[in-house]
Amino acid sequence: MSWPRKDFITIKKRQCMMGRYLIVFLPLLLFAQQIDCNRIFEQRKGELIIELERIDEQKQSLEALKAATEAILEKKEKIINEREAKLEAMMEEIEKQKDELRALIAKNEELLDQIKNAKMDKISETYARMKPKSAAPILEAMELEEAVAILRTLQPKVVGDIFTRMDPQKASEITNALNELQDF
Repeated sequence: MSWPRKDFITIKKRQCMMGRYLIVFLPLLLFAQQIDCNRIFEQRKGELIIELERIDEQKQSLEALKAATEAILEKKEKIINEREAKLEAMMEEIEKQKDELRALIAKNEELLDQIKNAKMDKISETYARMKPKSAAPILEAMELEEAVAILRTLQPKVVGDIFTRMDPQKASEITNALNELQDF
């Protein structure tokens, strides 16, 4: 079927008209969309501002929390440092007192030794003044360590005289104990 020329021209005219309408209305449509975008943006602008304000508030809250936390940490750190300083001072004081106690104990031990020596000297003096005949039975009855301690302080001649008056078995035991001591 062939198209009549008249129909063909009519179709061409219509297309041409549509093209003109498009040229005229296309910018209007685009402008309308732009207006819609601006209008939408304006509508959303309030929501965005509210969201920005909420974010800003959260940021400020976070910064305030951070500052408060740092302040608490600094305060606790200061307390810990103060306690450490007090503990160190206490430890130094304790060490000082321990040193003083050690010195006092050493001095007391020295005094005790002096007292024992003085006591032993008096006992030894007493036995040195006694007659060997009287001293021998007393020393025989004593514990071995006590007898040795007394005889150590006496002159060898006096010890010999006392041994001659003692039981030979006991004199032998005391002699062996005296030999074990290096300074007799």
